[in-house]
Amino acid sequence: MRILYAVQGTGNGHLARAREVVPHLQHHGEVEVLISGQHAEVDCGQRPAYRLKGLGFIFGRSGGVDMLKTWSRNHVRQLLRDVRAVPVQDYDIVINDFEPVTAWACRKAGIQCWGLSHQAAVLHPAAPQPARSDLMGRFILRQYAPVSEQWGFHFKPYAPGIFSPVIRAEVRALQPSAGGRFVVYLPAYSDEKIIKVLSEVRADFHVFSKHTDKRYRVRNLEIEPIRNEAFLQAMATAEGLLCGAGFEAPAEALYLGKKVLAIPMKNQFEQQCNAAALQDLGVPILKNLKRKRLEALRAWVDEPQHIDGLAFPDETAAIVAQVLAAAQARR
Repeated sequence: MRILYAVQGTGNGHLARAREVVPHLQHHGEVEVLISGQHAEVDCGQRPAYRLKGLGFIFGRSGGVDMLKTWSRNHVRQLLRDVRAVPVQDYDIVINDFEPVTAWACRKAGIQCWGLSHQAAVLHPAAPQPARSDLMGRFILRQYAPVSEQWGFHFKPYAPGIFSPVIRAEVRALQPSAGGRFVVYLPAYSDEKIIKVLSEVRADFHVFSKHTDKRYRVRNLEIEPIRNEAFLQAMATAEGLLCGAGFEAPAEALYLGKKVLAIPMKNQFEQQCNAAALQDLGVPILKNLKRKRLEALRAWVDEPQHIDGLAFPDETAAIVAQVLAAAQARR
């Protein structure tokens, strides 16, 4: 059986999950990986058969997406050429993790495309939703990478077909301890903005930044480029994680028993949904990173955080087998 596994390559979460999913897919057939997108520091653990520009966003420096860079670096003509060129018809099954090129190529060719992504769970009616409605954000999330049928990952299995997070084997292998420092991963904020606020909080911060290519220190902040191994080691000994309201990073921190404080990206519907889910778990949420949030930041640093009832079992093999069995049955 020939399997095409298509992965969103913007950000690190999808590729981190692919490192776990691909070996299990390989137990069922010949697997080729397609990655589209940009702005990631983690690889999927396997050389992709296809590496495309796709359709992604560029992190800004003020808490949101840099719309100008996003527009200038996304080329619609190239996207349409890629949609026409990807040979989805050559595969028995196409599995898609929020990747637009193969999703639209399958739709154009009348071929089934099976979604296995966090976004599938975010859109489920049983999943937590933000108080403020965002019809445009929901529409974009639904139409970005349309699939025939989908399964999803979320912080809790809110409904059948929604699974708990895939925790990387390298994270499961860590021996966590509390060293007193706080890891910071806020890719949509500049180093300068992070330093301006966190330098006024009495704690040590280890910042992993998309905006630097060298390691340096400013007052109580150590700042370095994002490297997978360094990030994992810092997480293992951290007191907590200050991060955006993505999915994989908060899930891994919660798995390791770390305190989490999340700041969702501005005008990013998926992160607003994640923030609602994290808040339901007991994770504090900040609207933004500004000096007027200092009191909340200091309280989070100083106070303990207890989140009960989370279990992230290693079910990846069973999930992959379930998805492939359903896909084969409907061929």
